[in-house]
Amino acid sequence: MVMATDSNRRLENARAEIARLRDEVDSLMKDRVTPAVSDFVGRAERAMSDARDVVGGQSQAVVGRVKERPLIAIAIAAAVGWIIGRAMR
Repeated sequence: MVMATDSNRRLENARAEIARLRDEVDSLMKDRVTPAVSDFVGRAERAMSDARDVVGGQSQAVVGRVKERPLIAIAIAAAVGWIIGRAMR
């Protein structure tokens, strides 16, 4: 009988410790991990927006140059294609 009582007490202690640890992990997630992830997501979104703006501006600049000088653009494209073709052999 003493053995069963001791085992039950140990089991209850283990369950209480697990519950305490679970609460501690939940608290850490709320206090530290969630804000850090939110901050990272915000910074990543801003970086992506900035990159989109830069790429959009650069593509508009290229389109403008091609419209200004279409023959030079065709010659450059042909030269790049020839160089890539030679490099792939």
